[in-house]
Amino acid sequence: MPSCRSMDSRAGLAATPRALPYYVAFSQLLGLTVVATTGAWLGLYRGGIAWEGALQFNVHPLSMVIGLIFLQGDALLVYRVFRNETKRTTKVLHGLLHVFALVIALVGVVAVFDYHRKKGYADLYSLHSWCGLLVLVLYFVQWLVGLSFFLFPGASFSLRSRYRPQHVFFGAAIFLLSVGTALLGLKEALLFKLGAKYSTFEAEGVLANVLGLLLVGFGVTVLYILTRSDWKRPPQAEEQALSMDFKTLTEGDSPGSQ
Repeated sequence: MPSCRSMDSRAGLAATPRALPYYVAFSQLLGLTVVATTGAWLGLYRGGIAWEGALQFNVHPLSMVIGLIFLQGDALLVYRVFRNETKRTTKVLHGLLHVFALVIALVGVVAVFDYHRKKGYADLYSLHSWCGLLVLVLYFVQWLVGLSFFLFPGASFSLRSRYRPQHVFFGAAIFLLSVGTALLGLKEALLFKLGAKYSTFEAEGVLANVLGLLLVGFGVTVLYILTRSDWKRPPQAEEQALSMDFKTLTEGDSPGSQ
């Protein structure tokens, strides 16, 4: 017969909404397909990737898709997937995924700037490059502020509570902007190489269009999971206790005053 303690432990676990695992699995399937399709496009029609020579440019799209699309999307889903782990563990995982995403993205940025320098091409003149720069700046600021508020102990509970909605909004907005920037870059790459042939349903153009649809699908699926209020990670006992303590301090109530 199970002990009362084990029964209480199981009772304290947050139930996972029935449809959530299927949507998360679908998002991962889409994300991995996006990465694989990007690799296939670069391998079949762009010669593959390398750090030296003409293939150095191809490091850029692959790095940005892995970092600022797939890993960033997964970082946003951490609070939906890990529902019963401690809040600090979830925070650390969320932050680490963002670090990996940022590092990989920076590799892609260095690759494209170095390639342009060697070829004598101009930098930062297109809408894609402007949006990309905006994404990187916002992403770094969002990560830095989130680190300061939620991982370091300096910020008060009230300050964290007031900032959390802004953090969630800008996280989703930056992810959406990242997907849009990737679509701009994909279209730009196709027009540079194919030109007028793009309208003749060249095989590369068709594959790249499929990649664009997959990017949109991944972005929409992640945002749908994030915006379902009934799929939010429920507060654990220690979080509820902190919330009650804060309410007691701010409203002047005490447990024995009722």
